[in-house]
Amino acid sequence: MFAVLKSGGKQYKVQAGDVLRVEKLNAAAGDKVQFNEILMVGTTLGAPLVDGACVQAEVIDQIKADKVITYVKRRRKHSSQRTRGHRQQLTLLRVTDVLAEGAGSTGVKTAVGARTKENA
Repeated sequence: MFAVLKSGGKQYKVQAGDVLRVEKLNAAAGDKVQFNEILMVGTTLGAPLVDGACVQAEVIDQIKADKVITYVKRRRKHSSQRTRGHRQQLTLLRVTDVLAEGAGSTGVKTAVGARTKENA
């Protein structure tokens, strides 16, 4: 069974055994996390979310994405230039279970982003 979950402002189609990279979560390697914002499970479409559904995953590692270089050059009379780089922090997950019901009674902690207001 597959599910469509929402994390970090993006949507991911997952099933058990998948490995995915999401925006950094507040969890260490080896922790189990649970996603409760499920948009679709199998053929059940949420309005906007599916009640009682969840996706459980295990954190493999905290990683960084490839470096993105931005180069800006202003021409004409100003001749200035600027180089900036950025590496996005990501969390590597392995999906262990897709549950259509019973999300509240699992006892697994909810996946929370690293920079949300709850943690600030």
